[in-house]
Amino acid sequence: MKNLRNTVRLIGHIGQEPELKELESKKKVLNFSLATNEAFTNEKGEKINNTSWHRLVAWGRTAELLDGLTHSGSHVAIEGKLTYRTWEDKEGKKNRECEILVDTFLLLDSKSE
Repeated sequence: MKNLRNTVRLIGHIGQEPELKELESKKKVLNFSLATNEAFTNEKGEKINNTSWHRLVAWGRTAELLDGLTHSGSHVAIEGKLTYRTWEDKEGKKNRECEILVDTFLLLDSKSE
């Protein structure tokens, strides 16, 4: 059960083109979004598609690999953990955002949906 703590697994499509940055410390970070879709039939018999968007972050070698192997629309499976980033905007307002820190990923064939 130890490994189940703070574990996120998602399968979806990458949204905007992933953005790789190199920080002053020479560490590389990749920011991207992932869309996950759920389909269900409502009480009227209508098929409903529900899309959720997730912010993802990858560091180091994982960031480099994702950047080189994926693009907008790529179908991927990821495993990682939830993290929360806080920052202060120009007006001094504190903000908090949930992100998924990617540990591993798997490229999926678009036919495997």
